[in-house]
Amino acid sequence: MTMSEQSGDWTPKIEARLRAALDPLELEVHNDSDAHAGHAGSPGTGNSHFRVRVVSPRFAGESLVQRHRRIYEILAEEMQSGIHALAIEARTPGE
Repeated sequence: MTMSEQSGDWTPKIEARLRAALDPLELEVHNDSDAHAGHAGSPGTGNSHFRVRVVSPRFAGESLVQRHRRIYEILAEEMQSGIHALAIEARTPGE
């Protein structure tokens, strides 16, 4: 079943994917879709706009662009299935 076929909030699934891939020390995922309902590009699914904050030692030695690319790769299915906007804060524990 693809993300677009699933009903309900995708936050738990997104959290699980990020936890499994990044073993974060801190992880926050916020579904901001309700604030964007009716905007251009919003599919009206309730799963179109998310904010993530990830603190992981796995980001050590990576540039900000590399960290963002890694998160986009982890969430590739979600990005193709309806996420219109993803705000990312990706840090190492020392940042």
